[in-house]
Amino acid sequence: MAIDITSESLAEAQPEPKAVYKQSQPAAISGFSTADKPNAGWRFQLTNSRWTRRNFSSRARELSGGKAIILSVPKSGRTWLRAFLCAYFCKRFGLEFTLRPDRHQDQRIPRVVFSHDLFEHRTKGDRWDRLRGKYLVPRRELNRAKIILLARDPRDCFVSLYLQLTKRDPNAPIKLGQKTVSEMLRDRRFGMHAIINAMNDWINEFSGRDNFSLIRYEAMRASPAEHFRDLLAVLGESSAEANIFQGALEFSRFENMQKLEAAGAFDSNILHPGDVRDPESFKVRRGKVGGYREYLSIQDQEYAANELAKLDPRFGYTF
Repeated sequence: MAIDITSESLAEAQPEPKAVYKQSQPAAISGFSTADKPNAGWRFQLTNSRWTRRNFSSRARELSGGKAIILSVPKSGRTWLRAFLCAYFCKRFGLEFTLRPDRHQDQRIPRVVFSHDLFEHRTKGDRWDRLRGKYLVPRRELNRAKIILLARDPRDCFVSLYLQLTKRDPNAPIKLGQKTVSEMLRDRRFGMHAIINAMNDWINEFSGRDNFSLIRYEAMRASPAEHFRDLLAVLGESSAEANIFQGALEFSRFENMQKLEAAGAFDSNILHPGDVRDPESFKVRRGKVGGYREYLSIQDQEYAANELAKLDPRFGYTF
């Protein structure tokens, strides 16, 4: 196999909830400081390791029940991966295409949970959201399911995230939307530092497990047919039907997905442009490897390279 993926299911593609960026300082996954407690009468010691990765919110259900969990920093290519899988399985079982296959209530479609996990935990919501672990995949699910970490060069992730926050996301704070790319790059909450921290924490948390594997976006872009075929094999499709496979591959091409997004052809807010007149506001924007160079100055590229040096070498990215 071209990539070492080990999982057995496709995600129930729920419509992504609108981001709510509340003004508060991010908290580490390892615990909560005294300031993060809702009131002085809180009786539990949340810094205790047994409370780590507990999700007490109603959202825990959305993050549970999959045989595989795909974790990623935003803008790592998961929408592309999801579109391919949905196109394949909907066609495979004679169902109308949807990015929300749960609507069909067809048990033949395998389930995968997609989550930004730690990154959302640190950037969305407020102290109460973090106290409840609202955006965290519950520990029991991570112990039970296969874990796939979808990685992309943090510099490309950052540029795409910056454009989403400033051109696409109407819920982004006004002050955040007014930041220059240079300012955002150095932002402790949304910049390179935050992206690299999340990636390092994931690989440190899961790399020693038998149920963990790493996929690189750049490898998928270089050879999509090979890598998507391997992914389908992991999901139980060891001999994918050639016509259906090729059709799903063509459907999920960036050019086709962008055309469909502009036409409003998708049944989910996942794939709607911020402004159809502005290509930079599309969810499916470019997907270019190394495209960050067109947006960052020489000084910013140097800063990004220095930050990239802090990324765990197991990801395989160089600076």
